[in-house]
Amino acid sequence: MQKKSSTKDSVKQLKAKKSKLLEDDHHDDYACKRQKLPEVTGGGKRLSDAICISRRETASSVAEFKFNKKRVRILSKTEDIVDGSDGILYWMSRDQRVQDNWALLFAQRLALKQKLPLHVCFCLVPRFLEATIRHFGFMLHGLQEVAKECTELDISFHLLIGYAKDVLPEFVKLNHIGAVVTDFSPLRVPLQWLQDVKDRLPESIPFAQVDAHNIVPCWVVSDKQEYAARTIRKKIHDKLPEFLTEFPPVVLHPHCTKIKTKEVDWEKARASLEVDHTVKEVDWAKPGTQGGMAVLASFISERLKLYSSDRNDPNKEALSNLSPWFHFGQVAVQRAVLEVQKFRSKYRESVESFIEESVVRRELSDNFCFYNPRYDSLDGAFEWARKTLEDHAKDKRTHLYSRAELEEGRTHDPLWNAAQLQMVHEGKMHGFLRMYWAKKILEWTHSPAEALEISIYLNDRYELDGRDPNGYVGCMWSICGTHDQGWSERAVFGKIRYMNYAGCKRKFDVNQFECTYNYKKFTP
Repeated sequence: MQKKSSTKDSVKQLKAKKSKLLEDDHHDDYACKRQKLPEVTGGGKRLSDAICISRRETASSVAEFKFNKKRVRILSKTEDIVDGSDGILYWMSRDQRVQDNWALLFAQRLALKQKLPLHVCFCLVPRFLEATIRHFGFMLHGLQEVAKECTELDISFHLLIGYAKDVLPEFVKLNHIGAVVTDFSPLRVPLQWLQDVKDRLPESIPFAQVDAHNIVPCWVVSDKQEYAARTIRKKIHDKLPEFLTEFPPVVLHPHCTKIKTKEVDWEKARASLEVDHTVKEVDWAKPGTQGGMAVLASFISERLKLYSSDRNDPNKEALSNLSPWFHFGQVAVQRAVLEVQKFRSKYRESVESFIEESVVRRELSDNFCFYNPRYDSLDGAFEWARKTLEDHAKDKRTHLYSRAELEEGRTHDPLWNAAQLQMVHEGKMHGFLRMYWAKKILEWTHSPAEALEISIYLNDRYELDGRDPNGYVGCMWSICGTHDQGWSERAVFGKIRYMNYAGCKRKFDVNQFECTYNYKKFTP
């Protein structure tokens, strides 16, 4: 992207070009098979070009854009930037992209206003919960794209090796940073990182947090834990007109730093990791924003028309498949919704279903984790759910499996085994089967607490979008009835919603899925 002064296209010409790009992008044939993504020079490139024009039509830069301050929380005692500062820093964490990033936009807004250089840093920790090289590899490839784009925009990118509390405050002091901006996560560990940095930053440094992940900021949509989708849905939809806007561009930064930016040694960064390398990276998902935009383009042109009717059929290619890119913040949910909703007149039910899943359900998950610190524990379940699970904790189980047996997909249920194999080998289990999968773990383990622990462990270890509010809430919904209601009482489950093999057979061709994901497919 270029600065306004170097842009010669008139608004009329831009609109004409954008219209042509969108038309071409919709009518071309973009294959998106699970094992092979389209080249970035295909649908994703055309979509990205059209989006670039939309940003430029919105504003020449964030300095000319009316930024909604409700997206921002000031965490420090001061908001005033000290005179003589040498830069503004965006501490990138959850939202790992350059464009369509409200936190980076806010940081550039401050830097432009103060006529200061702009820096972006990412703190690479040696390990994070159950994340393996599958997850860190995906993330590092995406960050390489971020670093390249920052360089092209005269924004300094710094990969700091270590925990933020140990490396970020020192970076701020050494480089005379005037203010720090970061993004938002509702999870326990990132919130602790945030608190640790806040405690170690000089009191004279303004520290701001921007919710760049949710469309309606988590602290704006509600100030309490919501009971279910029905209690948060209207609150979100009432605020969408205010927050579901086009983004301005992150532009070529006019104020260059005097700091010599050290070139990132990506191999050294990878070598610093202390993670399991036995869970291999997957080849169907191309990391980074460009790869994510290709998936978004293929979803719009190939699968959106099927989303409403077929998304619960694991044999159909009807899902967006965007969750890995959403999780790592490589694609903004807001961008996906802005592009998908353009087809509301053609695929109304599918567009509304996509907004329900990607906005209402996702923001409900962030709400749960933000306002309930026990979001991954039985203690975080509603009272009725805890009671019914306790009442049936000693019920006889027809089958009992260890964590190792479940991890290997060695149960009596071929559908469950197939779902587990899909997750282990592809890094993404079909959404409908995630519910069945977790509920069967409740049925086949010694206790609800063990079931929840195992389901979270397996999800976080193998799913590309693991360690995510959506994942925790998915396990809590399946095992603890979170955001659900009580159902007819039965053994083991109590009043928790029940799912079984026969029910799946009524919904889709179970045999086809079992044949697709079996040991023969994955045995050399």
